[in-house]
Amino acid sequence: VALRLANCCLVRTSFVPDEHWQSLEVAHRLAFGYGHLTWEWTAGLRGYTYPLIFASIYKTLHLLGRDSVQLLVWTPRLAQALLSAVADVKLYSLTKRLETQEVARWVFLCQLCSWFTWYCCTRTLTNTTETLLTTIALSYYPLEGSKSTNSMKYASLVALACLVRPTAIIPWVPLFFRHVWQEPAKHRLILHCFFPVGFVTLSLSLVIDRIFFGQWTLVQLNFLRFNVLQGVGSFYGSHPWHWYLSQGLPAVLGPHLPFFLHGCVRAPQRCRKLLVPVLWTLLVYSMLDHKEFRFIYPVLPFCMVFCGHSLSHLRTWRKPALCFLLLSSALLALYTGLVHQRGALDVMGHVQEVGCRSANLSSASVFMMMPCHSTPFYSHVHCPLPMRFLQCPPDLNGQSGYLDEADTFYLDPARWLQREFPNAALLPARVIIFSVLEEEIRAFLTSGNYERTAVFFHTHFPEGRTGSHIYVYERGPPGTEG
Repeated sequence: VALRLANCCLVRTSFVPDEHWQSLEVAHRLAFGYGHLTWEWTAGLRGYTYPLIFASIYKTLHLLGRDSVQLLVWTPRLAQALLSAVADVKLYSLTKRLETQEVARWVFLCQLCSWFTWYCCTRTLTNTTETLLTTIALSYYPLEGSKSTNSMKYASLVALACLVRPTAIIPWVPLFFRHVWQEPAKHRLILHCFFPVGFVTLSLSLVIDRIFFGQWTLVQLNFLRFNVLQGVGSFYGSHPWHWYLSQGLPAVLGPHLPFFLHGCVRAPQRCRKLLVPVLWTLLVYSMLDHKEFRFIYPVLPFCMVFCGHSLSHLRTWRKPALCFLLLSSALLALYTGLVHQRGALDVMGHVQEVGCRSANLSSASVFMMMPCHSTPFYSHVHCPLPMRFLQCPPDLNGQSGYLDEADTFYLDPARWLQREFPNAALLPARVIIFSVLEEEIRAFLTSGNYERTAVFFHTHFPEGRTGSHIYVYERGPPGTEG
């Protein structure tokens, strides 16, 4: 628990928009009545079960009179840190039942020093909770050699993970088939365990979403139709079929990669069964065009079992191997947690500090001229400050040559701004941009009497529309040009 709480405090960077826009932003709107819902919510692709957890935390803080912006930002992440600690211990206890205590300790060490786990396990991503629930459920799964199994427990945890994110079912497909195949009372398992759990979970999902959508919505079916059958997810990028094998898994494993490969060879047959869900998950995700590192995060704890076996078999080279693993993992974890892509959070702290203290909020408007969802929104500001960002919903109507607002803006920023703000009265009080955009809109900034008031470092690896720094420009009073 102490380690994961420290982990939480040492991750002050942004990863992907979903950690805010599919959880905290929705929760803020539920709890406080204002905020922004992305297009997924109007299309019924996301369920309200997961953000409702954070909304409950927010509402409790509000009733206690403790809903400061700092507590709104950190309390959900502290909750994730505690759940992550539980998942770590469950992985250790599972390995201890299957193997010797020595192997379990090495697996536990590998889990704790995994750079990607450190980077993700305290974030409010659906992938994070999906991974933690999967790990806890695995400790109840009837693996060979396990002394304590509880089908209802693990099935309920898997069902809960699927409520958070439907893709949680993917690594469990081969495990479910294996359980049914080896179970003597197959009908009893299906009819008295899997079916009741599935029915109750689906009913709960339908009722919760019926309340908030105002109509019956099966978000799991919409999610499947959108991402798999229609393949609209490729709007946000596509990768070759081998990406997870050539880049995704090696990057997620990081310094653990050689130990994972070695462990796959040295692990006993009873543990190699855990390799099937890993390969199956990679296969399923490889068939989809849109790929991201976080999608395969749920199978990372499976991989740690093999890494632990590798270290347990090393004798002569154990000390140098451990030094390499711990040092390289620590450097990666600290750099990605404290340095890389931190500007997106720092700038919102600045907006909250200067914007929410304005006597007249309507005159303190903010426009984020950045790739859409580059920063958090009201969950990190917590006051009804007028804010706007460039929208980027995908084409859901099959229009030819479709361009979203962000793409249209970046085709010709100067012309877009001239059209959008034909007179000075419409100009926002503050403009937030990445450094790469500054020269392109220099004329707009000058004519609008904007002055740079803050600079925040973001990344050492600027790419495309994302710059190394984030600039905040504030509009001066009329008549102060020059």
